[in-house]
Amino acid sequence: MQKRPPVLQHTTYRVLAGAPPQEKKLLTVGISSVQRPHGSALLDTLRSLFHVSSGPELRCIVVLVHLSGPDPEWLRQMAADISSLFQSHIEARELLVIHGRLGGSPVPGDPGDAGNSSPCATVYSRQKVDYTLLMNFALSLSEYFLMIEDRVQCTPKFVSAIYWALSAWRERPWVTLEFSGLSFSGKVFHTSDLARLTEFLLLFAKDVPTHLLLSEFRLLLAQHVPIRFSSSVFHPVRSYSMPADTCFPVEKEPAFGEPDNPVASVLTDMRTVSSSLPEYAYVLNKESYYTLHPLRGNHLTVVLERPQKVIRVEVLTGSDKQGLYRLQQGQVELGYSPLPHSEGCAHYALLGPLVEGHLDQRVFYAADSAEQLSCIRLLVLAAQDSWLLIRQIRVWTQPEEEEESWRHKGSSAQTGPGQAVFTTGQK
Repeated sequence: MQKRPPVLQHTTYRVLAGAPPQEKKLLTVGISSVQRPHGSALLDTLRSLFHVSSGPELRCIVVLVHLSGPDPEWLRQMAADISSLFQSHIEARELLVIHGRLGGSPVPGDPGDAGNSSPCATVYSRQKVDYTLLMNFALSLSEYFLMIEDRVQCTPKFVSAIYWALSAWRERPWVTLEFSGLSFSGKVFHTSDLARLTEFLLLFAKDVPTHLLLSEFRLLLAQHVPIRFSSSVFHPVRSYSMPADTCFPVEKEPAFGEPDNPVASVLTDMRTVSSSLPEYAYVLNKESYYTLHPLRGNHLTVVLERPQKVIRVEVLTGSDKQGLYRLQQGQVELGYSPLPHSEGCAHYALLGPLVEGHLDQRVFYAADSAEQLSCIRLLVLAAQDSWLLIRQIRVWTQPEEEEESWRHKGSSAQTGPGQAVFTTGQK
């Protein structure tokens, strides 16, 4: 991975519509679209993306579409349709459509390789080449790169959601932030990592599933647990057509139901005001915990009566509608090895920073990990010269019958003993 592959040294591109932005953007929204026998949902995806994005949001991004296919008539027609429907965005340099080709040495497992007979291997190989061409072109367009598929529905203000999450994580190390449970859509990378990612994909261009390589890449760069925002901002609009049905995992959002906060005590070193009690932050009712002028290092810690398999944690601060009195800088940590007399835990691991005063995360465990959560700690990272409202801490635990099944089947997450795999979100 230290030497650029010949196929990337001789890559060629044609710009089919638009022009690169004149200044570097915050985010490139990268879409790879291939010709399919049953039609394409690319135009619907672009309609959704531009419809839900405001003018200020669009000024932060450039949408880069890579069209892939051997049929020149299809390429011409798709470029013409995009140019006709999204002319204003093309003129504003918010949308760029390209077609690329790899050069130099053949790619191992290329679809034209006679030794590549597996249908899924052909799909994976073509997909790796397409994403490589897309990312390679995006190297200098923006600070971050967002990957989405050509058949998704975008939720309103998804650009803002990503912007605020990137701001919260800016000073923390990460390789991939995930804004959807889908295999490809919603993954954000540092653009500075794209060169290594494209080379990594080409190392396994024959029959290794692309989505697995994306997980392996973050492990290679020492991000040992996923960071996934559980409030997905992308949803599929069409199911995969054959043969892709057999080549990609079924993607479904889990149904959690209502939180079941287990019995716990609540500790805090924040200033208690009037009749507001720390327990109000954890009880599942309309009560909330108020405090005044929290200081850096202050905490509110939930100490579970017994260790639990917690599968999701949500922390809400600030008023429900206006967002007043939220914790401006804070993070949530998971605690292990409980101390005697319910005094907290011996060690904590970061779950994630609050994003606009909120955090919503799923928690998974490694198959060989027997350690369970004992504490959930909300930590103040900067003094706040105002009121703080901790509206609610909500916890979901794994039912005992599912836990027993989990012990037998294990987990697909790749972490060390005692480490939690988490997904992060906001409301």
